[in-house]
Amino acid sequence: MHPLTNDDPELCQTLRAIAKDRGRITYAELAAALSQPGPQRIRRLAERLEASVRADHAVGRPLLASVVVSRSSALPQRGFFDLLQELGRYEGPTTGPQAEAAHAAELTAVYDWWDQNRDDA
Repeated sequence: MHPLTNDDPELCQTLRAIAKDRGRITYAELAAALSQPGPQRIRRLAERLEASVRADHAVGRPLLASVVVSRSSALPQRGFFDLLQELGRYEGPTTGPQAEAAHAAELTAVYDWWDQNRDDA
């Protein structure tokens, strides 16, 4: 496996493009961009994102899934923070200033990494 891919190349390619542009995307926008079929398309997308987080974490890479946020809060959903806690990357609440700071740190790491690896596939 190439160090910049995981088992979901379509998702990774989409998230990489967003990270390289230092952007963010909502769950609904990402589901539409990936033509994620329904029903329960957001839940199934969340499962794909969880696999992406686990793959990135396993190789010590910043979490591409950090660029995916809820439209209402501009933060990832609760499951993102629960997974960070499970992986030992974060201890704290899933909302509020501490969650915002943790997410900002993950985003900064992703953006900085992709600035340095802009030409990687």
